[in-house]
Amino acid sequence: MDNRLIERILQGDRQAFRSLYDEYFDYAMRTAKLVTKNGEWAKDAVQETFLRVYRNVWQYDRSKPFKPWFYSILLRECYRVMEREKKVLPFGEQLERIAVEQPLPDVSVDVYEALQSLDDLYRIPLILKYLHDYSEREIADMLDVNVNTLKSRLFKGREKMKKGLGGERYGTES
Repeated sequence: MDNRLIERILQGDRQAFRSLYDEYFDYAMRTAKLVTKNGEWAKDAVQETFLRVYRNVWQYDRSKPFKPWFYSILLRECYRVMEREKKVLPFGEQLERIAVEQPLPDVSVDVYEALQSLDDLYRIPLILKYLHDYSEREIADMLDVNVNTLKSRLFKGREKMKKGLGGERYGTES
């Protein structure tokens, strides 16, 4: 993220914020859909994320990368929306709704189903690591956990994914 863009936003330049929005919206929606497992909840979380970023951009430490700061806000909003919306949709309906709204590129349905069936504790770190390419340190900071805890969750999440995919097909035992 260009610090000049942040500086322009701090000075009240709405076009600069629009540029930030355009750059991050699609990526944020995909992440929010994966985290919340619900398109409408994802929209709420993303909208609230951009409002919080706009209101609190002055708190952003420009010596650090912008993207992890942005995604830590997004994740908190996803958790908040999920907590607020206590209703639960059947898994098949969630998968069908997400697939119709925006199919995931280059991800087979088996992998997607296995990922979505994981508990948030394992699913979210896997999404951030393997779909968004964050480092373990960045993910640990975003989730406010120790790096070793994160590594353990990634390991356990990968093991659960293997079992969910029928590990024998991939050269491992289930």
